[in-house]
Amino acid sequence: MYRLGGVTRWASFDCYGTLIDWNGGIGRELERLFGAARAGEQLRAYHELEPQIQHEDPGRSYRETMAVVLARLGAPAEEEDALGRALPGWDVFPEVPAALEEAHGRGWRLAVLSNSDRDLLDASLARIGVAFDYSVVASEIGSYKPARGHWDEFFARTGADPAGHVHVAASLFHDIAPAAGLGLRTVWINRLGEEPEPQPDVELRSLAGLADTLDSLVS
Repeated sequence: MYRLGGVTRWASFDCYGTLIDWNGGIGRELERLFGAARAGEQLRAYHELEPQIQHEDPGRSYRETMAVVLARLGAPAEEEDALGRALPGWDVFPEVPAALEEAHGRGWRLAVLSNSDRDLLDASLARIGVAFDYSVVASEIGSYKPARGHWDEFFARTGADPAGHVHVAASLFHDIAPAAGLGLRTVWINRLGEEPEPQPDVELRSLAGLADTLDSLVS
């Protein structure tokens, strides 16, 4: 295992939106349920509702959270679990497997800190096809990001040194802001062409070239 001055290097990732196409997966289901004309507005409403519902009850599973959001958006009762059924088949961003393999080959240990359930995350990681060293899911710790529970669990279980840790994610709200608040280095995967607030250490448009970026942050 590659170490810098005795420190094992860890790269942690959010999964949905960063490694798996979250917007595409949810958008297809919303279009199926509400029609193409309403899918865009429903996706924007989903983005607003989901963190509110997670904050209301951090102990609720992610599958249940998605069902509550769909119910509030007006989905029929028999379709409230539509996202839970569909999520295991959501697409992997095409550059992700090779980028993760390269980082792992350079000695980076890989972790996932996800606002999801164990069975859903396991299905997504199987689609990615790259072995991760550790993972934390919201349903097992009773906490959703941006709360710090995922990072507390990660450091408690792995004994990782923050000096050798970089967090990689697409969500400023759920991941980059809280990770930066903990004093961690951050890589923002800006797939949507947004404006960064707060500022990450590095901004990328995809995971292409990630290994070089990680090495530049913890050389």
